[in-house]
Amino acid sequence: MMSGSFASGSSDLTKELTCAPGPIEQVRAYIHDALVVGEMEIRKLRHDPTELLTRAVQPALWLLVFGQAFSRIRAIPTGGVNYLTFMTPGILAQSVMFIAIFYGLNIIWDRDAGILQKFLVLPVPRAAFVTGKGLGAGVRALSQAAVVLLLALALGVHLHWSVTSVLGSLATVILGAALFATLSMLIAIAVKTRERFMGMGQVMTMPLFFASNAIYPIQIMPDWLRWVARFNPLSYMVSLLRGYLVTGRAPGEWSDWLILLAAVVVAQIAAGKTYHRVMI
Repeated sequence: MMSGSFASGSSDLTKELTCAPGPIEQVRAYIHDALVVGEMEIRKLRHDPTELLTRAVQPALWLLVFGQAFSRIRAIPTGGVNYLTFMTPGILAQSVMFIAIFYGLNIIWDRDAGILQKFLVLPVPRAAFVTGKGLGAGVRALSQAAVVLLLALALGVHLHWSVTSVLGSLATVILGAALFATLSMLIAIAVKTRERFMGMGQVMTMPLFFASNAIYPIQIMPDWLRWVARFNPLSYMVSLLRGYLVTGRAPGEWSDWLILLAAVVVAQIAAGKTYHRVMI
């Protein structure tokens, strides 16, 4: 009897081990779940395409008014580059950040509408939700990048229009948007109400923008602001975009990529582990 039960128990254990998904299958399932969530986020944009037009107003004003006005002053050292050309990558990064930093508001809306509860009961890892929403934000940011680049082309901004530069810039936009969208999700998880979230979003965007190299080089900043800019993820995003679009090559390309990737991974892990708290 004991030997028979032991044999049946061992056979059941063998079945469980053989049926358990391996690391490769788990990664594939994770990517599949994240892509499904990302596709759902992209579909929301098709239901409200006017958002693309309203989001394009701010970068258009920066390029048409601020950029052209300061190009005449020539008071900011840009290394022999026209100021409008110098600031175009910075305005692109700023517009992507502004879109992504309020992305967490969708989580609060979905929770209040009862949609988030339905998502959380699905057999999908919480981290896959976070990754999928980050990918959705990246695709949304691509539309914003297209608007800014087309506007720069219409204004005659002298950018480096090679295939490598454009593809590198678009990849930077996706990664940067995923980072700021994930940070936005962390804010939504922490504050839980729309009013507090909007206040926190406003508090974050302006310091991130002005404490970066988006509209002036880091070299002219005071020493304390230089230290802040070095810890500002927007600075690394701008450096990559400026390297790709202005000179055709980012000087610290690999280090900037590694810093942004590390920031995305850390933010994604933190958001994945705390995602369930948005319901509390």
